[in-house]
Order: sequence, then C-alpha cells, then structure tokens
Amino acid sequence: MNFYLLIILSFYILFFLIDTIVDILNVKHIQTELPEEFKAVYDSEKYQKSQEYLRECTRFSLIKSSFNLLVTVPFIVLGGFNLVDQLSRQFNFSSIVTGLLFFGLLSLGSFVIDIPFSLFSTFVIEKKYGFNKTTFSTFVIDILKSLLLSVVIGAPILALILWFFESNGANAWLYCWLALTAIQIVLMFVAPILIMPLFNKFEPLEEGELKTSILDYAKKENFSLKGLFTMDGSKRSTKSNAYFTGFGQFRRIVLFDTLIKNHSVNELLTIVAHEMGHYKKKHIFKMIVVSIISSGFMFFILSLFLNNALLFEAFKMDHISVYASLVFFSFLYSPIETILSVFSNISSRKHEFEADAYAVDTTNLHKDLVSGLKKLSVDNLSNLSPHPLKVFLEYSHPPVLERIKAINALNK
Repeated sequence: MNFYLLIILSFYILFFLIDTIVDILNVKHIQTELPEEFKAVYDSEKYQKSQEYLRECTRFSLIKSSFNLLVTVPFIVLGGFNLVDQLSRQFNFSSIVTGLLFFGLLSLGSFVIDIPFSLFSTFVIEKKYGFNKTTFSTFVIDILKSLLLSVVIGAPILALILWFFESNGANAWLYCWLALTAIQIVLMFVAPILIMPLFNKFEPLEEGELKTSILDYAKKENFSLKGLFTMDGSKRSTKSNAYFTGFGQFRRIVLFDTLIKNHSVNELLTIVAHEMGHYKKKHIFKMIVVSIISSGFMFFILSLFLNNALLFEAFKMDHISVYASLVFFSFLYSPIETILSVFSNISSRKHEFEADAYAVDTTNLHKDLVSGLKKLSVDNLSNLSPHPLKVFLEYSHPPVLERIKAINALNK
C-alpha cells in the first residue's frame, strides 16, 4: 500500500475512534444528581432535559461522523478525487479556473451530503428541545447567502493562493502567507459592517439603564467603543450569547436579544466586562498572532508537499496539480491541526479564567457574574459535568462549575 495512503487512512480512522471513545465517555460521565450550585436555578425536570439533549446530540454526532467516514474512505480508495479532476479538466480551462471548479465540485458534494444532517439538527433536535426558531425560508436564505460569500470572497482568495504557488517558485508560500494574513486582517475590520448584517439585524442598544451602565463602565476602563448593538439571535434560536467584534475605533459590543431578555442589568454588565477583559488582557491579540504563525507554518509545510508524485498516487490521480495538492495536503496536516487545537484550547481556557477575574476585579459584582453564568448554562442546556478528557481535547471554555469555583475563590 502507498505510504501516504496508509498514513492518511490510519490517522483518519484513529481520530474517528478517539472522538467516538471520548463522546461515549462524556455521556457516561453524566451526573444524575443536580450540583449544589445549580439547585436554586435548575429544577430537576429541566436538568434531566439537559442530559437528554446531550445524549441525543452525541448520538447524532456519532451517526454523522460514522457516515462521513463511510463516504470519505471509499471515495479516497476508489479514486473519487480523480473522477472529480477529470470532470474539471474536460472544459480545458486554465489551471486556476480548473482548480476553482475542482474545489467547487468537491464543496458541492460535501454540501449535498451535509444538508440532511443540518435539516435534522435544526428542525428536529433543536426544535424538540425548544431552541430552534429558524424558519425553512431563513434556513434556505442562509445557505444561499453563504454560497454567495464563498463565490465572492472565497473563490478570489483561493485563486490568489493558486496563482502564488504556480508563479512564484520556492518563495510562494511566504508571499501567500503574507497576502492571506493581510486579507484576514482586513476582513476582521469589514466583517462587522458588511458581512454579519447579511445574516442578522443589528440595532443600537436602546437608551436606558443597561446602556448607561455599559458606557459608564467602558469609560471608567478607558475602553473606546463604536457602539452598543443588539442582535436578533431569536431569529434562529433561543440560545443566547454576547461578543465583541471589530478593532480599534470600530470595536462594538453585540448582545443577543435573548441574552438581554433573560438577564439583569448587573449580570449583563459582568458579561460585557468579561468580554472586555479579553481585550484588556491582550487575549485577542495573542490569538491572532498565534493564528498567523500557525498559518505560516502550515503554508511552509504545504510547500514541501506540493506536487508530490507519491501523494497523488495515493489518491489514484492521473494528473498532478497545485490545486489538488492543497486538498491532499489537508489530509496530511489534519493530525497536526488537531494537536495544535488541543494547545490552543488549553490557552483559551486559561484566558477565560483571566477574563472572569478581570470582570470581578473591575465591577465588584462577582455574584452577578456567577448568576449570569448559571442562567446561560440553564438557558442553553449546557453539560454541567463533562468528562475531563472531553474538556482537555475539545473545550475552549472551562466547565461552568470550574469557572464558578474560581470566581468565588477571588472573593475570599
């Protein structure tokens, strides 16, 4: 068997087995007794509902990943990529246009496979547990908008990457990395203004106690804002969240309307303070730097495998091309990316504790932060007792009970 094919299939199946084992352990780790911290906000019936939600989502995830495995492995082994390449080449377009068509056909196939799962998740599971507010028309329009963005933004970026690697020799990876980094930075600024409003409605936070409290707090912390906005999260789900977006003078605070509905002014203030803490502690900057370095490393490694004959042989390809190299390299790089994500999650969980501490130190409202976290967990039916291995491998946020314990310790 081809060495690269053996490596790719081995890691693909290995990580599938690891994910399956971790998910099973996570379900078995469910604690039937409601934690003491949540007895005042979580009734036994709803707590049981959260456990059923976890079980059902896990079963669904296992079915989906198993199906993807059963489709992907035969597709690789039987030369499916070569068939797509032959179809792309029959039009005799330039190599870049052929590459775009190759990616487009693969994306279309993946999209068709994923649609039934998305429909079931949205309109069966999420609806069953009271989360889904998405109408079928919204679901379809979201898909069409995403496809449009892929064509308008994704295709030109992919074409640029292909051009760099086809035209710039040994230094192509460097030019490609620098160009993509610049594009990503620009998108960070324009996304809140041009892209996000395509999917949600953003309105200035109405005058009142909440807006005054947040603006006074931001002024006290010397944190400039372009504006405070509410987002119609209830258009798609009852789940709630808050986030910061933009940089410099374009920084915005965005609160889901579902979040405002279910939380007090002080709870919302501490949630905003937590998000602000990420900026003040330079977590966002650090994550961007790490992301840029990681992408540079990825492009450099990619350049070493570009147009590798043995790699193309593993996928039963008749022709060698730059565009197919990108796809095949993604299979080789996937294990590295998974390992890097574990370290990224460790850093992210540390940042969450630091942002909580910042919120407590600057607002002196530790009880409100705790109650706000509890409400978020209850409203979103969060798993209160995830398995430690699940947390270590996949969680970007610490489990809520660990966060509450750390917050309470700050007040002693």
